[in-house]
Amino acid sequence: MTSPTRRRWTGIVAGLAVASLALAGCTGGTAATDTSGDQLLTIPREDMGTFTRNFNPFSPNAAPMTGQAVYESMLVYNPADGGTVPWLATEWETSEDGLTSTFTLRDDVQWSDGEPLVADDVVYTFGLQKEILGGFEYVDSVTATDEDTVTFTFSRAYSPALFEIGQQVIVPKHVWSEIDDPAGETNPDPVGTGPYTEVTTFQTQSFDLGKNPHYWQPEKQKIAGVRMLAFAGNDGANLAAVDGSVDWAPQYIADIENTFVAKDPEHRAYWFPPTGSTISWQLNTTVAPFDDVEVRKALSLAIDREQIVAVGMNGYTVPADCTGLSGAYDTWRSETVVESCDWTSRDVDAAGAMLDAAGYPLGEDGMRTFADGSPFAFDISVGSASSDWLSVANIIAQNLAEIGVTVTVDAPDWPAVSAGYESGDFQSGIVWSNNAPTPYQFYRGTMSTETVKPVGETTYENYHRLGLPEADELLARFAATSDPAQQTEIVDGLQQLFADNAPVIPLFPGPEWGAYTDTRFTGWPTEADPYATLSTRAPTTVLVLTSLEPVVS
Repeated sequence: MTSPTRRRWTGIVAGLAVASLALAGCTGGTAATDTSGDQLLTIPREDMGTFTRNFNPFSPNAAPMTGQAVYESMLVYNPADGGTVPWLATEWETSEDGLTSTFTLRDDVQWSDGEPLVADDVVYTFGLQKEILGGFEYVDSVTATDEDTVTFTFSRAYSPALFEIGQQVIVPKHVWSEIDDPAGETNPDPVGTGPYTEVTTFQTQSFDLGKNPHYWQPEKQKIAGVRMLAFAGNDGANLAAVDGSVDWAPQYIADIENTFVAKDPEHRAYWFPPTGSTISWQLNTTVAPFDDVEVRKALSLAIDREQIVAVGMNGYTVPADCTGLSGAYDTWRSETVVESCDWTSRDVDAAGAMLDAAGYPLGEDGMRTFADGSPFAFDISVGSASSDWLSVANIIAQNLAEIGVTVTVDAPDWPAVSAGYESGDFQSGIVWSNNAPTPYQFYRGTMSTETVKPVGETTYENYHRLGLPEADELLARFAATSDPAQQTEIVDGLQQLFADNAPVIPLFPGPEWGAYTDTRFTGWPTEADPYATLSTRAPTTVLVLTSLEPVVS
């Protein structure tokens, strides 16, 4: 599972059939045999039963590849190796007081309509981003010093600014300034700086992107284009991967060695690098009993992470601990906190005792009740097509039944699930965190009061709606310094605060799914050459698109 938007199994068969037609009659692996040199890189999207021709990078409903193939950012952070790749900017510098950052743009970049990329495009983009989606509250001003130089002035020293600002995709002012409603614009024929900007065909189950005729790295446009296929779940996308109808499979595949690699071990491979994403069970803390930290810890004690990892996640990851940090943050993890905390290690008896003490007694029928006598029961909301996370949710439900708590797995389409998370109209759900160079973004998204929105107001982080003033103080101190020793000490404090308050219940580090076949394209990132991840919806996707080469026979 890599996205909040998935659809029901009932659409998978139909979606697969239509997508197969979209392959122009290429089924049963025929697509993977085209090595004419003009073959399109074919990618499934497992969480969209249909596509909408919306290439607005500010829209939550943007079509796949909008922010990867069409629009680009000033830099690309690669969580696979921890490096940062200059992209639209060649260099950047932050002042000693941390209050300004200056980016120097490449002077040879053109938009796909032939107009030059200039500093005013960056200035305009950030104004539009703040107007439509908010964020960047620490940015006081963005100024074009000249055509190739942009200076950001901050209201306070903010060390994560480079990562956040650098990865914002840039749009052309000369196009977007003419749009009356940028937030509602579908942008069907986008103008971008990316390698594949031309929408050559578009259907509800597939679309093709052709080469940007003015790309600034023409020597890296070695593939003819990208073809996206829509599938209403993992199962349909996996069938396409197994039968060779797609080149790149960025979704969960159970028993991947036997179901995928073994079909053609000479040409098929996968790589799931650990990144900065933690998969957590989030409880809506605006409603009882989830507002009680003792209840959250008790529920955490009752779940079997070993079973969740081995069965639900097919052994692809490891159990999380009470720091909440994923495997990519091992160097930040405080063993002192880990050793002093026990609410992420299963103990059914302790879980029951904590619920007893919290006022949720076990009745003679073996079931717990709330104070009003009603059953201690609630839902876990997960998208119906996410076979991996549905399995995880069902294991949680089975575990909690052992302590007299009834959990129902609610599995509508992912858009409905996401809407509940974003508005606060949900009880609990399984949620991912963003990848970032440091744990700052993870702890900000789980504990900062700045990320808490009232129920009914849309948010794209901190769905559980819990904020701690103590976290704000620590996060502010972290952002104000670039000294590694000081940051480490502050993160130790954040870990302890997380362990004390259990804002979310961490389950496991989220693997970055990715599998491929090199029958038609070579140059894929691997563990030995981690120049990018194998995700098709991450900033590093553009690094893959500009590295692959077609096989020609």
